[in-house]
Amino acid sequence: MLKKYIKTGILLIVLGVPVFVFIFLKVFGENKFDLPHYFPELDASGEVKVVNGDTTFIVIPDFKFTDQSSKSFEYNKEKLTVVSFFFSRCGTICPITNKNLLRVAETFKLNDSIQILSLTVDPVYDTPEVLNKYANELGGIYKNWRFLTGDKKYTYDLAIKGMKLPVSDASDYDKNIVDIDQTFIHSDKLLLIDTKGNIRGIYEGTNKSDIERLVVEIKVLLKNK
Repeated sequence: MLKKYIKTGILLIVLGVPVFVFIFLKVFGENKFDLPHYFPELDASGEVKVVNGDTTFIVIPDFKFTDQSSKSFEYNKEKLTVVSFFFSRCGTICPITNKNLLRVAETFKLNDSIQILSLTVDPVYDTPEVLNKYANELGGIYKNWRFLTGDKKYTYDLAIKGMKLPVSDASDYDKNIVDIDQTFIHSDKLLLIDTKGNIRGIYEGTNKSDIERLVVEIKVLLKNK
């Protein structure tokens, strides 16, 4: 009889432990995955800035452009932001990147917490009217995706100094360049920026695996807001 009670007790313990662990984790535990921060701030001597024991990271500056609808657009830090640089006449990386961004725009089309910003590096040609036609032909007609144009120097300073991405107009140095794809040199990288203005992800716009990762990591930041 005693053995019977002992066996029953052991069985209850074996069955009860997983339930207890589940309840404990549900109530007290929380699985959290966070994303890294990119580009630490540097002081005048080139050393990484540390405040109260924590590394500080660059913050994307405020900026203002004109969108494809000829409306003024001002960067809103309250939203998670995906940034890319492109130009409408680009025949190499831009079409691939923007087709990949269609997936991102479609995935989050009902979420007002997300914005995708594609900034042209050829603003003289890429007027709002040109960008509007480009967006329509691409199929990028989403309220969360804006194609932006503005002053060339302002755009290049924002890319290089504010977002640490290379961009150049080769015709400024060699007037004999006639191939448009050799004229405007820019990165195919996409940046994921959080609601504090920190860069939390860098992705190759032409790489489908990176686009998949971008979608997942946007969801991570949304969950951890």
